Amino acid sequence: MEKKKVYVGMSADIIHPGHLNIIHEAQKLGSVTVGVLTDAAIASYKRLPYLNYEQRSLIVQNLKGVDAVIPQTTLDYVPNLELLKPDFVVHGDDWKEGVQKETRQHVISTISQWGGKVIDVPYTKGISSTQLNTKLKEIGTTPEIRLKRLRRLIEAKKVVRICESHSGLTGLIIENTSVEVNGVKREFDGMWSSSLTDSTSKGKPDIEAVDLTTRLHDLNDTLECTTKPVIFDGDTGGKIEHFVFTVRTLERLGISAIIIEDKVGLKKNSLFGTDAVQVQDSIEGFCAKIKAGKRAQVTDDFMIIARIESFIAGKGLDDAMERALAYIEAGADGIMIHSKHKSGADIKEFCAALRKVNKSIPIVVVPTTYNHITDDELAGWGVNIVIYANHMLRSAYPAMLNTAKSILANGRSYEANELCMPVKEILELIPGTK
Repeated sequence: MEKKKVYVGMSADIIHPGHLNIIHEAQKLGSVTVGVLTDAAIASYKRLPYLNYEQRSLIVQNLKGVDAVIPQTTLDYVPNLELLKPDFVVHGDDWKEGVQKETRQHVISTISQWGGKVIDVPYTKGISSTQLNTKLKEIGTTPEIRLKRLRRLIEAKKVVRICESHSGLTGLIIENTSVEVNGVKREFDGMWSSSLTDSTSKGKPDIEAVDLTTRLHDLNDTLECTTKPVIFDGDTGGKIEHFVFTVRTLERLGISAIIIEDKVGLKKNSLFGTDAVQVQDSIEGFCAKIKAGKRAQVTDDFMIIARIESFIAGKGLDDAMERALAYIEAGADGIMIHSKHKSGADIKEFCAALRKVNKSIPIVVVPTTYNHITDDELAGWGVNIVIYANHMLRSAYPAMLNTAKSILANGRSYEANELCMPVKEILELIPGTK
């Protein structure tokens, strides 16, 4: 007699007794096929898994009771169900609530067409994936794992959200802050080490006055207490001979990417636009810098992203496109297009033009001036990474200024209480304080 077909879908990032119990119950019903969710499927509703699909699939293949493993490329089970037409779909009963409730109903509607049935296995008491994730975060990460993570995020997510961090405290905020939007958990995917906020927090101008050693010393505070990937603001990259050492140093520390801008001379912040003298490097000169940086890499994971300043310098789309194609040919792993115009129309036009000739190169934007456009809209233009480049510092300054004014005006700190978080909450925020 032919065995009944049983389908189990799981992310299998952290295998625990609850997973083994589901497979055990499924095995009683027939031949078990496990659909291991891909990175993209998981990232569509929660954080990117710690292990990539190949690693997770290999683990599940070697679990007792599993007869076959296939990829499940979406949160929706239907494509695999229509392919296999299983007699049973087995899942933990936790999907009766929350973001997966609708998925469960869709599964029931689909398999009922051929007489299939959903089996809900009771939740295994004493096992919490949330607690396990918390424990893993406390353990931390390694430079190699952090380094690889940005490329995985770009491949898995519609849009990668990056937020500026200039201290260990802001790093913790980016690491731990999340909100739920329409039943889907939304969080930042990584951090931007901004030269503007690094220098401003030290009371220095944004003219590359803070050297690499000092910036990395402060960045280490963030690396010690976080696990998410970091993109480093490399300004112009400096002299080619110096840039190769910068690349090697960042790669060794586990930084995922550096963004360098195609300008020369004393740095002037791009948001000044043509109000300040903005001198672009020659295409040949900047390509030589990209090539030197790529030759200096040890791994294939580190990314050198070329930032194009054509719109900032008052030039048009043709110049920006010529540079983009040349930089990609030189080995750039991504293109950042920058603008200080508030409409964002020039950015949209550039993205459309680049996507016509190159579908895959990651596009990075920093919507500081055109901030009315959502990251989902930007993703629709073909953008892969959105960087919120200076908001942690910009929001901290007015809060601190108002607190200082309140203390002076009232001759005491009582009135400033509502502007400040309780000391107890600060102590609880920092791991290891208790």
